[in-house]
Amino acid sequence: MKILKELMLVHSVSGREKAVADKIEKMVTPYVDSVRRDAMGNLICFKKGTAEHPKKLMLAGHMDEIGFIVTSIDDKGYIHVSSIGGIHYVSAAFSSVRFENGVMGVIVPEADFGNNFSSDRFVIDIGAIGKKETEKKVHVGDFAATVSHVERLSGNFYSGRPFDDRIGCAIMVRAAMEAQDCKNDTYFVFTTQEEVGCRGSKTSAYAIMPDFSVAFDVTGSGDGPKSRPMAVRLGKGAAVKVKDSSVICDGGFVEYLMELAKKENIPAQLEILEGGGTDTCSMQTAGAGSRATAISVPTRYIHSNNETIHKGDYDACVALTVKLLEKDLGKAEF
Repeated sequence: MKILKELMLVHSVSGREKAVADKIEKMVTPYVDSVRRDAMGNLICFKKGTAEHPKKLMLAGHMDEIGFIVTSIDDKGYIHVSSIGGIHYVSAAFSSVRFENGVMGVIVPEADFGNNFSSDRFVIDIGAIGKKETEKKVHVGDFAATVSHVERLSGNFYSGRPFDDRIGCAIMVRAAMEAQDCKNDTYFVFTTQEEVGCRGSKTSAYAIMPDFSVAFDVTGSGDGPKSRPMAVRLGKGAAVKVKDSSVICDGGFVEYLMELAKKENIPAQLEILEGGGTDTCSMQTAGAGSRATAISVPTRYIHSNNETIHKGDYDACVALTVKLLEKDLGKAEF
């Protein structure tokens, strides 16, 4: 959990991913052949394949998290904000927030309005008296997010934020460290601005033009209180994506990963997510297209301040990814 915790505690709202990219670059550089960043801020780490005729394999996990951007400051000194990504305001209400410069505040409803938790009724209070005092510390255009944290619950369950999607980044870092051999020309791409439209993965996929691609992200589960019907369960292993609202994954690749998991005794389950999407869609449709799927971590309470995961699922995702890296996809029959 050390790598994951380090990544989760770095502030990195969509469009402001540099700090976490710097952290990841230090972690992964010793295990790859080259590292670069593109105009979108994507961190692209390349490992040359050892196969005779290596295929291009693109792995993608997004570095950004949901948050807020300052739109105005009123005469009383309260900060009005707009959402960056899908904010769950019931969860965010009365939470501590941190700006990029370290200023702390609390996000609160403007008035007592019952259960109407709409985004235009929230402000951030930093404890300043009046507009001029607030403007000494915070400015229009500044970014903020609710405070990151990680706690262990019972057994192997952990709660915190943003597991979405630092856990995907951590899986890729660990896989780069642990793989004994990369048969394919492998691109470990830590993408930007996924939460606002999978923007970083679009540009990086067009630059790479992969033959095969795998996204790493969180997914929902069917075992939470009042969850909608879903086969995915926490503690049952890596979730191999079949479909979400943005993509229908390559059936052969899905079957290949499930057979690989079975052969290597890695817990795995199939994922069908009825709402939401990931970087998978961008990689699948770049250029002439690629054979794409995702390896997901089952997560309860996504986009809340207490996303909840099972460590066994995280480890299973790493193990399955390592085994994939060690396979020559040019010889795969699907």
